[in-house]
Amino acid sequence: MYERESYKTGKKDVERMNKTKRYAGILMPISALPSDEGIGTLGRYAFEFVDFLKAAEQKVWQVLPLNPTSYGDSPYQSCCANALNYYLIDLAELAKAGLLKISEIAEAELKDDSGRVDYFLQFKNKVALLKLAFERFERSEEFAAFVNEGKYDDFCLFMSIKAHCDYVAWDKWPQELKNYSPQLEESWRNEHREEILFWQFTQYMFLKQWKKLKAYANAAGIAVMGDIPLYIAYDSVEMWKYGDKMFKVDEQRKPYLVAGVPPDAFSDDGQLWGNPVYDWEKMKKDGFGWWNARIADCLQLVDILRIDHFRGFDRYYEIPFGEETARNGAWAEGPSKALFEDKLELDIVAEDLGVIDDGVRELMKFVGYPGMKILEFAFDGNPDNEHKPSCYSENFVCYTGTHDNMPLKAYIDDLNEDARETYAKDLENECKLLKIDPKTDCAESMCDTEVELAYASKAFMAIIPFWDLLALGVEARFNLPSTVSRLNWSTRFEKDDFSPEMARRLKGLVKKYGR
Repeated sequence: MYERESYKTGKKDVERMNKTKRYAGILMPISALPSDEGIGTLGRYAFEFVDFLKAAEQKVWQVLPLNPTSYGDSPYQSCCANALNYYLIDLAELAKAGLLKISEIAEAELKDDSGRVDYFLQFKNKVALLKLAFERFERSEEFAAFVNEGKYDDFCLFMSIKAHCDYVAWDKWPQELKNYSPQLEESWRNEHREEILFWQFTQYMFLKQWKKLKAYANAAGIAVMGDIPLYIAYDSVEMWKYGDKMFKVDEQRKPYLVAGVPPDAFSDDGQLWGNPVYDWEKMKKDGFGWWNARIADCLQLVDILRIDHFRGFDRYYEIPFGEETARNGAWAEGPSKALFEDKLELDIVAEDLGVIDDGVRELMKFVGYPGMKILEFAFDGNPDNEHKPSCYSENFVCYTGTHDNMPLKAYIDDLNEDARETYAKDLENECKLLKIDPKTDCAESMCDTEVELAYASKAFMAIIPFWDLLALGVEARFNLPSTVSRLNWSTRFEKDDFSPEMARRLKGLVKKYGR
């Protein structure tokens, strides 16, 4: 298990989050960046995106979780909470290091004609290229020290067994492998040392490239905001190795309760996520050591940390295993203040969306973290709608939408005539309060207006998803929650999308609204 770790993350290369100042930034998943490798990477185009951010005088780059993707290609369903997504390793950088040939990369099938990420091709062919690079890799003292540190031992052990078992979920492994024991781990490590070292190599190379990219962003005055999911996948090393110490499971380490959210105005059935839920009483016994280390690890990688589904730390919704919807779940108590009492000074943003009650409000007040406001939700005719800029204070991050929302233009296009009229009138009223000239003649104009409204709002930070800056439609939706589809997590952008005109527009808004 993880040991308790310090939250001292060393000298910051950018200033700490200061809620008395005003910031602007862009939500851009790394996977969505342009590249020649079928998926956005930590290579050339990521550095060019930093240049774009600098030209636009943005101060924050928000990314999604850096974990390996798993079921449904989701970074929120990872096989290991602290591992890093090897799909994002830039192969051209490996070629520069002499580990691959440019021709080998060019001949590998890494993308199709859809313009989207094809995760199967990444799984099939990029991993093969990484293995080839590992065969040519000269193992340095630096690499040996990295391996000996042991930070990724669990992930590498798990993946070597998973690969041996054709990547099926751990509960489908042969009996002698699916039942973890220290003896099994020792014998497997002795017999499969090279396979385990390959997975160490993926983590080592990701970190080398990530640190270089982050240093480049920080030198440009840009902070990186990361993301930590509340839950992890059932098919994970944590469940396989530590299931009975961390989760609500039976004697066979099968979860009898799983995570989700209850029915609401957006879904009659609620959302059945299916992740195992934590046994907080067990985790409390060692002072939440696993969570302490997880947060500390993340803050070693990023400057600001967004914690997803923060309301789940106060109370969380659990559903009996086997249910087909989230209708028959119930609320249970989370760790609340006890988990965060030694983390109040950290640079954390709390995703406080969903069903918010007095318990969540009390926890938010205790931690003091900025919450989130979503303009897409704001204009429903209710003058007290908490997402209206006139209804909230400075301690928030204002978004047009999130990675789980429909793109703003698509949302507006989907409104019926009456709702569209209400939305436009509400938007106009908010703009008047902030002395903005509203443009509501079409969905694209409304998107542009809402971007300006986010910048003008009292929120100390404004973050705009890149698809809303482009006023893209439903084709650019990044994720539709509680669904599995090749359209989820696969949106990508082209080089021409990052235009000097857009940079000048954003720079103008930064100047106008003091961000």
